[in-house]
Amino acid sequence: MDDGEDWFEEYCAESDCSDYGLEDAGSSDYDHAGDQDEQQNDAHVEEEPAASSARHGYVVMSEAEVRERQEVEVSSICSVLQVPRAWACALLVRYDWDLGRVQDAWFTNEEAVRGDLGLLLEGDVGRRAVALGKKLLKCRICLEDECPCDQMSSAACGHLFCDVCWGVYIHTAVADGPGCLTLRCPDPGCRVIISRDMVERFATDEDAHKYSRYLFRSFVGGDKKLKWCPAPDCQFVVELVEGEVFDVRCRCSHCFCWNCGEEAHRPVGCETVAKWALKNSTEAENTEWILAYCKPCPKCHRQIEKNAGCMHMTCRAPCRYEFCWLCLGAWFRHGESTGGFYACNVYKHAKEAGEMDEEDLRRRRARDSMERYTHYFERWAANHMSRQKALGVLAGLEEEQVERLKDMYSQPHGQLKFVKEAWLQIAECRRVLKWSYTYGYYLAPGDGREKEFFEYLQGEAEAQLDILHSCAENQIRHFLDSTACPPLEEFLRYRSRLVGSTSVVQHYFKNLVRALESGLKQVELPPEAGASGVAALFHELDI
Repeated sequence: MDDGEDWFEEYCAESDCSDYGLEDAGSSDYDHAGDQDEQQNDAHVEEEPAASSARHGYVVMSEAEVRERQEVEVSSICSVLQVPRAWACALLVRYDWDLGRVQDAWFTNEEAVRGDLGLLLEGDVGRRAVALGKKLLKCRICLEDECPCDQMSSAACGHLFCDVCWGVYIHTAVADGPGCLTLRCPDPGCRVIISRDMVERFATDEDAHKYSRYLFRSFVGGDKKLKWCPAPDCQFVVELVEGEVFDVRCRCSHCFCWNCGEEAHRPVGCETVAKWALKNSTEAENTEWILAYCKPCPKCHRQIEKNAGCMHMTCRAPCRYEFCWLCLGAWFRHGESTGGFYACNVYKHAKEAGEMDEEDLRRRRARDSMERYTHYFERWAANHMSRQKALGVLAGLEEEQVERLKDMYSQPHGQLKFVKEAWLQIAECRRVLKWSYTYGYYLAPGDGREKEFFEYLQGEAEAQLDILHSCAENQIRHFLDSTACPPLEEFLRYRSRLVGSTSVVQHYFKNLVRALESGLKQVELPPEAGASGVAALFHELDI
């Protein structure tokens, strides 16, 4: 099976409807197996997320599962190195939670590691505080002269400060961000680290929670095989298990690219997506628009936009200069000799003769570039919007459509999954189609055969997707109308039609993905081949 097909089936397996059989949608008989099959399918869906994702090279974990793994690694370092938990945390943060690096560094030169991190044994610091008894001491932060000894504390270094100053010091450090994980003694010349135990002792509940979050996030950020799901407010973590992974589907249903963290964008590469995002956000497009649709007044050089059909332009006050939009000549010189007041044939003749100056050529190139970009961007945006609407339909599908069909036609839930299957296919194919327009924009314009092949693939896939989308969105309304209530036989015919259309669309998009990911390498048409040649190529490739 080729990469394009692997990817599509990977998507089907990762979705919460992996047992719907998208790869065999056209052959599904949807027999009336009853509630037993429905229960078996539901049980399969419940255990699907972890098992399915593991089969495809990654595992999605909850925060609790990741914290358990973090505690295991901390305990492992404590056991192997025979150090306190606070030290183990400090060592793991320092070496990005790499157990191998921690052990190598520690056993190679323990003294150097302890000196670098400021890990000192408590020694007789506690006995010293007891020996001081109720003696009043001076805090070297707030300079309070009468601090009771039992209200003074120190790290392993023995530098005593009052508990109030410790609380303020730790609060400030936690508020500053993750740097609090390597917090040092407040004494200017001391490098001893402030342990996690001491932070938790003096921190408020809010600060202690923040510190714990920083420690947890350092664990995820330090492991190259772990990544947060980039969806807003999502708390799931994805672990790369093996192999090369491109698109990841989180339990929150968000799909993203493992490599760049952006929205899933196969079959387009990460570099192309980055260029497209930059182009959509840069001011360069505004500049091209100005060059294409604005011209400077010949007298005052102020930029003027042509917002009407007439070629007679009048600059703003106080200039008020009147000129021709086409040739930028004074308007009073235009008449019958120049083709009339509304057509400058002098300019047309110069353009036809190739005598346009550099500025005119630059404007024409800018206009062509802008029109080409607009063509692809509009279609990219339209498919993005269609996908968002499809996801919205999916979110309320069970309550709005499936339950109503179940009541109207007395069908078990398992026999109505074809509706959700179709919408899952629509949402995913809209995403692929959206990024195919980005691919088309950056397709080298020199090779007409590649462009022809790409547009044929894209056009055929888009046409089939539009048919499926219409069938799922419009034709189903007839069967949701409780007043009309079409007969069961008609509904079963509609189900077969929708299932078949879903299968056909998947087939077309598999071929589109396969071709784009291979760089359209299958194109070996002779220069004189036209549409018939493309059709012949499709027949050879079994497309």
